[in-house]
Amino acid sequence: MTAGSEKRRPVAWRIARAIVLRMTSLLTFFTVVLAAGFLLFACWVSNMPAGSSGAADGIVALTGDEDRIAEAMHLLARGKASRLLISGVYKRTGATQIISMNSPVRDEAWLFSCCIDLDKRSLNTEDNAFETTAWARKRGFRSLIVVTSTYHMPRTLIELKQSMPEACLVPYPVKSPRMEAEWWNDPKTTWVLFKEYLKFVTASARYAANALAPQSSSNQQQSSRWTVNARMD
Repeated sequence: MTAGSEKRRPVAWRIARAIVLRMTSLLTFFTVVLAAGFLLFACWVSNMPAGSSGAADGIVALTGDEDRIAEAMHLLARGKASRLLISGVYKRTGATQIISMNSPVRDEAWLFSCCIDLDKRSLNTEDNAFETTAWARKRGFRSLIVVTSTYHMPRTLIELKQSMPEACLVPYPVKSPRMEAEWWNDPKTTWVLFKEYLKFVTASARYAANALAPQSSSNQQQSSRWTVNARMD
């Protein structure tokens, strides 16, 4: 080993040490921010009041937790809107299967013959937003009651606002049974909330980025996708 390398070694070590310390500090900072944000998000959706008495042109219910479809159908039966879209239905599932899986809706099963559409294309919340937009625009709806679980509502509203910024959205959060207990005592519920929080952060960042992007090209792309994806069953 040469004398020059012996002299350079301490300098290189100090540089590497400074880099490691800086990265550790940044990682600690982002971890603390992420954890604090999650706690705020979890408290927010845990205490979100369920239900709303508002009315609108249409209703969209996103499939998932229990009671979403039943609550949406109750709203439709009470005249809160003229039509309901159930978004995210499994391709092989029809009205009969939905009724059999949701016993509270059996007395209102007649609504399927006149006032309910099924969206079987959506695989995620972003798809739900695009399909809902196509459905609402096709029928000339300017306002929608949005039915989904409390913890899923923030991200759903963000996706819908990106897809149809001109619409008036009336949230109708449904409190999932998993949220009835203290979420921090149930690892499964905590994990569900944490995953939803990360998706919410991602959707929020995308919404902010889209807000800063040129609107003309974005609107053209979205209009093209609405036309392609529109399909009523």
